[in-house]
Amino acid sequence: MVRFSSPNPDSIEWAAQRLKDMGLEECKHFTVKMPKGGKKCYVSILREGLEHAAWLSVHGKGEQRELTARFVEYILQRAWKEGDAVYEKAKEIVKECKERGYLTLKGFEMEVEVNGEKYMVKVIDGEAVEEDRNGRKLLRIKITAEVDGVRRDYVVTYGRYGRDNAALGFATARADPDDREADAERFTALIKALTGREPKVYRKKNGQIMIECSR
Repeated sequence: MVRFSSPNPDSIEWAAQRLKDMGLEECKHFTVKMPKGGKKCYVSILREGLEHAAWLSVHGKGEQRELTARFVEYILQRAWKEGDAVYEKAKEIVKECKERGYLTLKGFEMEVEVNGEKYMVKVIDGEAVEEDRNGRKLLRIKITAEVDGVRRDYVVTYGRYGRDNAALGFATARADPDDREADAERFTALIKALTGREPKVYRKKNGQIMIECSR
């Protein structure tokens, strides 16, 4: 975390607005504290903020890319003043996030093999929506795709599970018993085409087929 403090609330408001202009979100990428009674105000850049800024410095558009590039360079300069260990850690985060690419779902096509059968996967569209279910944060990924000529919406819901807080995604094959196995195969083909790995498939006693995706 990197913290900027000032006795002047206007300076902190200006800094927060600059972060927003870069594409960073308050609470998610940075926090702002404006205490009363003459105490210092401050804005804190979270690790997630540095990661996102580093990514935007390469993948952002126009002025956004320039702003974040200057910001990341400034953070690295500050880290260098804090010593080798801090600088190396900051540099590692920046390098990793700059190299992190992104997958454009729309228009994606690939042929993959699942259980000896070949499937042609064509992605039509996709979106990801964050949800809060009873205080638990979830990420619902919806992909509209055509697999072997069959078009449907495939939905995987991600959450954190277990003692190690692992990121896992779960989906269910279609309920129709006559199409359930085939749908699970198509779902597996889609995930393999997008990630290069097949998800785990579980068959329950009631006939339901569950699909589990790792991070």
